[in-house]
Amino acid sequence: MRPINLIPPEERRGDSAPLRTGPMPYVLLAALVALLVGVAAVVLTNNEIGERQSEAAKLEGEDAAAAARAQRLSVYTNFRSMSEARVQTVSELADSRFDWERVMRELSLILPRDVWLVGLTATASADSGVEGGGSGGGSMRAAIAGPALELSGCAKGQEGVAGFVTALKDIDGVTRVGVETSELGEEGKSEGGGGGGGGGSNSSSQCRTRDFIAEFQIVVAFDAAPVAAATEGAEAAPTAESKAVDTKESAEGSSESSEGE
Repeated sequence: MRPINLIPPEERRGDSAPLRTGPMPYVLLAALVALLVGVAAVVLTNNEIGERQSEAAKLEGEDAAAAARAQRLSVYTNFRSMSEARVQTVSELADSRFDWERVMRELSLILPRDVWLVGLTATASADSGVEGGGSGGGSMRAAIAGPALELSGCAKGQEGVAGFVTALKDIDGVTRVGVETSELGEEGKSEGGGGGGGGGSNSSSQCRTRDFIAEFQIVVAFDAAPVAAATEGAEAAPTAESKAVDTKESAEGSSESSEGE
């Protein structure tokens, strides 16, 4: 048989007695749990704030160290910039300069034996001026923007002038050769028939000592060469208002030609 407890529930004792505490313990427990969670959240937040502040302080220190190092190394950066700027300036100047030394050397190599010069002016641009210089080149030189040679001298006849013009074209960089004037004396023109320009034998000429000798003025242009900037000052070549290469050979050759004619 199964035992039956006939005692009313409110009067029972022991394990079988019903709970009569109500919902209050659960409310207190929930409040404690919420408080614990809040405290934990505050602690974690404070810890995270502290870590971020430490990291920010560390980064500020590293930034200050990097700025100080950059300040120390700025001298080298400025030096490199200055060096590059100077190299660029030197390169630009080198590109804008004209190699007059080479031109003079080649001119001395191609100068015929029957031609002698009494004046030579080399200028880097049409605006360049040489104090006390100039071979008398006029509009022909003014029409050349770049470097040019102005030559004045004498040759044995117009054939000698023509041969000199042809030889000048062998100089490296020459683009054109123009004859400003080429004159013979009166006797040379009547006998040879070919002088350019008017006038007879010029007594003031420095080299036309015989009627068969032609006095010329020639302009040699280097159009492909860079033009010097006007602000940098015109670069005048190593000019030579050189007195004639009035060598004994040319004088003797002129005498022999005179006697032969």
